[in-house]
Amino acid sequence: MFKLFAKKICLSVLTSCLLATPCFSQQAEKFPSKPITIIVGFAVGGGGDMSSRWIADYLRERWKVPVIIDNKPGAGGTIATSLLARAKPDGYTVALATTSPFTVAPYFQPQTYDPGKDFTYLFQTLVSAQPLFVKSDSAFKTMQELMTWSKANPNKLFWSTAATNGGTHISTQAAFRAAGIQATYVPYKGGADAMNGLLGGQIQALVAAEFPPHAAAGTIRLLAESGPDKIPEYPQVPTYKELNFPISVPIFYGIAGPAAMPPEIIKEWESAAADMVRTPGFLELVNKLKGTPAYLDHAAFTASVTGVYSQMGKLIPELNLKKD
Repeated sequence: MFKLFAKKICLSVLTSCLLATPCFSQQAEKFPSKPITIIVGFAVGGGGDMSSRWIADYLRERWKVPVIIDNKPGAGGTIATSLLARAKPDGYTVALATTSPFTVAPYFQPQTYDPGKDFTYLFQTLVSAQPLFVKSDSAFKTMQELMTWSKANPNKLFWSTAATNGGTHISTQAAFRAAGIQATYVPYKGGADAMNGLLGGQIQALVAAEFPPHAAAGTIRLLAESGPDKIPEYPQVPTYKELNFPISVPIFYGIAGPAAMPPEIIKEWESAAADMVRTPGFLELVNKLKGTPAYLDHAAFTASVTGVYSQMGKLIPELNLKKD
């Protein structure tokens, strides 16, 4: 009787182990082992979409799994950002991370996410140059000349940016305020319209990414780069950071995931990104987007995004910018 009972116990244990094997095997699978989705908050064809598709191609080759681009445009990228905040934090759903939805938009429209708590900032790849420039026949040869004249002539400087209430609008307004300058901001629908306004004489200064062809043609003069990184083709142009302006906002592209991603999964993403940004193909992408390589790992990217978000929270009320 005892032998029969012991035999039943052994069989029961063996059966349990066999049934459990798939679970143990699944837990031991190395990331990634299934398709990955990159949510993009902008339409097909833009810079953010191009960047994300290039990253997807690289990851498919590296990880040998499908990498899907899911475009969810609308509301300045905040629809996609809201979806990311609700995603499972297993590393299989990430999103393009850009400046506005993660550092600016929550202060202007109610959002369902908190940039300081709801995301894992995996890595930054590049920054987009958005300098302040004037027409080439302008009397302003330097940023200091523009600011000196503007201070002596209140509200006579008419200026704009590619995006009202965007990062460069806030950083430039903060610089003017710190210098005691009263200038007149003229809103446009986008960078192309604002460029027409500058070339047509409706405004005297513009901060936008649409500068390269006009700078190459000699129709505009760059006075300062609004972000903290130098423009490689124009090393003589100072940055807002070098000019000691209150804030220099990086117009960044990166990848973020939901909050609470496991450390080992974060390391897999970091490792892939660190190798990716050293490839010739990445430099070709950066040149195509007229950006600057600016890789940041998880820790540095987290500090950068949360730092800018915190600074925006202090500046926006002080600048009395209108909320939508």
